[in-house]
Amino acid sequence: MTSLRKLGSSDLEVFPLSLGGNVFGWTADEATSFAVLDAYVAGGGNFIDTADSYSAWVEGNEGGESETIIGKWLASRGNRDDVVVATKVARHPDFQGLRGANIKAAADASLKRLGTDHIDLYYTHFDDDETIPVEEIIGALDELVKAGKVRNIAASNISPARLQESLDFSDREGVARYVAIQPHYNLVSRDTYEGERQDIASRAGLGAVPYYALASGFLTGKYRPGATVDSARAAGAGRHLETERGRKVLAALDEVAQAHDAEIATVALAWLAAQPTVAAPIASARVVEQLPALLAVADLELTEAEIRKLTAASA
Repeated sequence: MTSLRKLGSSDLEVFPLSLGGNVFGWTADEATSFAVLDAYVAGGGNFIDTADSYSAWVEGNEGGESETIIGKWLASRGNRDDVVVATKVARHPDFQGLRGANIKAAADASLKRLGTDHIDLYYTHFDDDETIPVEEIIGALDELVKAGKVRNIAASNISPARLQESLDFSDREGVARYVAIQPHYNLVSRDTYEGERQDIASRAGLGAVPYYALASGFLTGKYRPGATVDSARAAGAGRHLETERGRKVLAALDEVAQAHDAEIATVALAWLAAQPTVAAPIASARVVEQLPALLAVADLELTEAEIRKLTAASA
């Protein structure tokens, strides 16, 4: 069995690829979502990432569709204790922001949709840095932890200053403390994490769980000059082809993938998984056929020279 990784300073042990739940209820219907979840777990996976707002942006959706599908799947498979469930608060249409009362109400709504009595990892999805003091945010999260509704807390989309302020408050007051950070981070977007955020994570013992790990599909290698890709995210992913860095990264990925007889996506995820503080990149699959390349990251170990080659190409 693939070795699990410790997530930051928590007691959670996670598979080195977190399955993104953003597609559930969006580009993957319930039956397909169940099939993807089954295949992920069958491949050794145990770390599912979602948010209470997924997928409110789809016409006819209200938000929470992903959590509802995951909850139905957990109930039907009876495997809640075998899976680490991460979700987020701040962007559900009915639970906007990080006021203390909102955090607690949103958590209860997420628990109901997920059909569980606890959330393993609860993220602040987007920080409310202009209006809400960290004392109120951490205080509400601490209440959830003390009530047993949340096991561990984490942050996403937060400035370095607010992250440090939050950690300092937790340490000073002896209350719940962030154990992980979910940054935007991949081979064509490094300054979104590297630098001050990564330094804080390293000092504080936070585990990083990067989103957009495959740059909306660009780092799967399917975006090439003249190619047409049928994807809801094609416009965003395809723009990387217009940059010199994007083209250099693809060339380096091609070379390393060929050396390992591996998929390009697997190599891109393996580079990310090898970076300091990273515990498990997040990637989603809208069909089962996309999963093998993602799961294979657990068994692909790049050489130091290959990591340097990819790092240089992405500079």
